[in-house]
Order: sequence, then C-alpha cells, then structure tokens
Amino acid sequence: MAHPKRKISKTRRDKRRTHYKAVAPTIAKDPTTGEMHLYHRAHWHEGKLYYKGQVLIDNTEEAEA
Repeated sequence: MAHPKRKISKTRRDKRRTHYKAVAPTIAKDPTTGEMHLYHRAHWHEGKLYYKGQVLIDNTEEAEA
C-alpha cells in the first residue's frame, strides 16, 4: 500500500482545498409577479404558488371562504 513519505503540512493541504468554493445561487425573475426566486423552483407570492409564471395553488380563495 502507498504511504506518504513526508507529512503534508496544513498550509499545503489548505492550498489544495481552496478550489472548493461556495457559489451564489442563480436567481430568476418571475414574468407574472416580478418576484425573485431560484431557478426551477416554485415560489409563494401573496398566497399563491407560482411556477413558470402560472398559478399552481391558490390559497387566497380558501382564506376568504
């Protein structure tokens, strides 16, 4: 089995790991409401669930009744 001949220093180890970075999520603007949301995700706006500009669930009717 392969074994390291020398100990890898913390500095060298951390330099190698600098390439793993968190990236900011991509944000989209809903064409209907103008609300900012994550791509490929449904989002709530004023009691309605929107996806691709269309209403999927409307909770405003249930709240009024």
